[in-house]
Amino acid sequence: MPQLLITGANRGIGLALTELYLAAGWDVVACCRDPAQADDLLYLISDNPGLEVYQLDVTDYDALSDLAHELSDRPIDLLINNAGYYGPNAVLLGDIPVDEWRKVMEINAIAPIKVTEAFLPNLRLAKGTVANISSKMGSIEDNQSGGGYLYRSSKAALNAASKSLALDLAADGIKAVVLHPGWVRTDMGGPHGLIDADTSAQGIKSLLEQLQPQDSGKFFDYQGKHLAW
Repeated sequence: MPQLLITGANRGIGLALTELYLAAGWDVVACCRDPAQADDLLYLISDNPGLEVYQLDVTDYDALSDLAHELSDRPIDLLINNAGYYGPNAVLLGDIPVDEWRKVMEINAIAPIKVTEAFLPNLRLAKGTVANISSKMGSIEDNQSGGGYLYRSSKAALNAASKSLALDLAADGIKAVVLHPGWVRTDMGGPHGLIDADTSAQGIKSLLEQLQPQDSGKFFDYQGKHLAW
């Protein structure tokens, strides 16, 4: 069976993607910070023998190394770096919290690349794909409203790093893309999002199924539209 490893699998888009890939017959390694609190994810285990749930804080690089060692013999066909953090709302210029900015950058920009590094041997075994969940808010060209300093900058950094991933891993047959999942009604996206998590997940899965080598290093939304950097 093809194998997916996904972070931030306990809720929202991560949970919807986990459910969708399980339904399609994939084996799924689902990671989240606190499985004991991930009731919806744990509920899936009884009906899905291909689901494994692991505790992982993506910024705990020692724990990440340990998990990679534990899974060292597994080909990974698809790695979805989904775990993310928006940070405090309504941050205004003149009062930007530096500690929070560092936290947002660590989770959204640094950790996805470190997760990819950790599982590179697994991805090489399968000539797999890395899908980094970004945001349209990381598009510099699309920024028409200002603000959002913490989140925007973290996703722009992720986009830049993901482009380098695509170039550096091309020789290994590994594709890397960044994806805008849409404005989704989740804990992060809020109640006014335009789509639900299932719609986003279905679009992402469809896009990834159609991905070609020449698409590596590009920025897409969940409907397959190419987005500007």
